Amino acid sequence: MNRANDTHGTVRLFVDEPLAAGLMCTLTDAQSHYVGTVMRRRPGDHVFVFNGRDGEWHGEVTAGAKRSVTLRITTQTQPQTITCPIALLFAPLKRARNDLLVEKATELGVTRLQPVLMQHAVATRVNAPRMRATAIEAAEQAHRLDIPVIDPPRSLAETLQLWDPSGILVVCDTPQRATCPPLAQCLTTAPGVTGLMIGPEGGFAAAERDALAACPFVRQAHLGPRILRAETAAIAALAVWQSVCGNGAVG
Repeated sequence: MNRANDTHGTVRLFVDEPLAAGLMCTLTDAQSHYVGTVMRRRPGDHVFVFNGRDGEWHGEVTAGAKRSVTLRITTQTQPQTITCPIALLFAPLKRARNDLLVEKATELGVTRLQPVLMQHAVATRVNAPRMRATAIEAAEQAHRLDIPVIDPPRSLAETLQLWDPSGILVVCDTPQRATCPPLAQCLTTAPGVTGLMIGPEGGFAAAERDALAACPFVRQAHLGPRILRAETAAIAALAVWQSVCGNGAVG
């Protein structure tokens, strides 16, 4: 059974269990409701499952109830690939806009999401379980084989201290800063980029700019002539990264 022949609509789920031929997998209550009640899968039907480690598999529905659907893992449909590492560092946003940023970043191949607490951020807290749920839904829809790691919120100082200096962090700044090249040019001339940073809604504070400028692994770039909302900037930056550096899969 392949996706093209799935006349009932594709069902694709992230499961946090080992996947191999012959194993059994019991879905969560919410997944069971979706599979059995919303999508009306019955014993003998197949769904796609992945766990971020073992590739994508067919799971055959063997038993179904409102709150308990069990799958028998049958055949692998895609082997696990290695994803090119790219982190998105961003100041927390308000709820709906944070959801949009997480969703689109996941679709565009981000492997790590790092909220950074900055002076001019519009929010000071993040809902990590909500972010993870949003990322999982986006990965299911986008046919990703993994989901991004979601780091706890950190101060800018701690974030820079923990950064692996062997990877380049590109800070996407405002276009008024004449010394910044366009992001595409920066990505082309600075191989080894492993992170993109988006500033807060109110822009970087002077002390934050100084801290970033003092880091040898930081490069600055701009995203064009307009001032973008933070979530728009993140989407634009990742689209440029994907265009220049590939689709995110390296094997």
